[in-house]
Amino acid sequence: MIPFRVVFQPGASLYEQVVYAAKKAIISGQFRPGDPFPSVRTLSTALKINPNTAHKVITQLLNEGLLVVMPGTGTVVAEPRESSPAERSRLLDKEVEQLAVEAKRLGMGLHEVSAALAEHWQRLDRQDDGVDAAKGDRKKE
Repeated sequence: MIPFRVVFQPGASLYEQVVYAAKKAIISGQFRPGDPFPSVRTLSTALKINPNTAHKVITQLLNEGLLVVMPGTGTVVAEPRESSPAERSRLLDKEVEQLAVEAKRLGMGLHEVSAALAEHWQRLDRQDDGVDAAKGDRKKE
């Protein structure tokens, strides 16, 4: 069993969906630094995905510095690190632009986008504080 859920959406890359779900779990605090991350076998079995896809997911998370390999322990969640100016710029160049384009396509105003972003930000903060916002349950420590 893995401590995060992935609801697969047709037409989107399985790999990208799993990477996103894992990142969200790490960022929201479902995984804490030092927590073991599921193995390739566990990930592929639990999610019913190809082991090569599971390996690619873990490799991506390692490359992004979200996971580290600890000799004798296995793959664990890394301590958070400061982002570089280049990483922040890359985020602003890609994801935010995509959000702006889609919001404008839907006729949304900046205030609506800001409110939606604030709501998602707060939801992640609540999850990080030990409350699963979707269920209202306390997380197991």
